[in-house]
Amino acid sequence: MPEEAEQLTVQVNDKEAVTALLYPAAKKDRAGLTVVLGHGAGASQTSGFMRMFAKGLAARGLDVMTFNFIYMEQGRSVPDQKGKLEACYRAVIEATLKHKKKNRLVVGGKSMGGRIASQVMAGEEKELFADDVAGLVFLGYPLHPPGNPARLRVEHLEHIGKPMLFVQGTRDALGTPEEIQPYIKNLRPAAKIYAIEGGDHSFKAPKKFGPSPEQIYEAAMDEINRWSRSI
Repeated sequence: MPEEAEQLTVQVNDKEAVTALLYPAAKKDRAGLTVVLGHGAGASQTSGFMRMFAKGLAARGLDVMTFNFIYMEQGRSVPDQKGKLEACYRAVIEATLKHKKKNRLVVGGKSMGGRIASQVMAGEEKELFADDVAGLVFLGYPLHPPGNPARLRVEHLEHIGKPMLFVQGTRDALGTPEEIQPYIKNLRPAAKIYAIEGGDHSFKAPKKFGPSPEQIYEAAMDEINRWSRSI
């Protein structure tokens, strides 16, 4: 566990709880925002990618909450069913609001984590968080499964009614900016795409595209920070 993060336990239901990590915002230029990030399907909140974004956004003045979904907390490799994933994310949002009472939230995450956040904010209970969630950020939105572009995950997006930022690599096998654009261009409030030239689903780009991995990640975090403060 990173030394600078506070470990919390979030009770999801009567029998199951998950671990969350709260990365406090740097004391200078605090935004009064907490970014809640769910992990992708194959790696936990302590993966290098998740820790890097959590630490980087916290250094920019945003409080950041990460967490494990139940299956990951229990050491299983196959994600839980939709309802259980969503229930876990809702419980984390509620816990974050209790812990950071004055902060507004930006919710999202890497791949599956971001998709589940979007489903929660499009669901029947979205009004519970309507006044507290300012927007959503996706670190590689999984528009479709790899190799299956016909199986789209977009129908619910129009029901969210919040600003959204899609941080998306142009070589993402689960959906490129070009693929996503037609489905979000008419959303209100307006959604934004931040395209990473040459980036794959984890934003890694071949050397021929120029920027180093660190430069790519730093620029993405700068964009998330700017966008989050503007909504």
